[in-house]
Amino acid sequence: QVHFVESGGGSVQPGGSLKLSCVVSGFNITFAPVSWYRQPPGKERELVAAIGVNEGTKYADSVVGRFTISRDIAKNTVYLQMDNLKLEDTAVYHCNKGWIVATASWGQGTQVTVSS
Repeated sequence: QVHFVESGGGSVQPGGSLKLSCVVSGFNITFAPVSWYRQPPGKERELVAAIGVNEGTKYADSVVGRFTISRDIAKNTVYLQMDNLKLEDTAVYHCNKGWIVATASWGQGTQVTVSS
């Protein structure tokens, strides 16, 4: 059974940093892409970043140069390093299996709040 446990969220000021973790169970991330998504308050869920099996990456235009997706095969975990956070980055962040298209059930996510 595919399962995601997201963590690392919190409250930060603009310009701050956070590193999110997504612990995956039910499949090996060596053989499948994983993507991060976010859902801002009152808005639709949107893609943030994706990492493929060959570690190719893709980012939403709004986070290019600020966010970095990576993975640790040994821990079956995908990370999202978020730097220079902006107010508009406030959202619940989720990870999911698939390249830019979610293919599994959603986990609880982790809340990121950027406020001054």
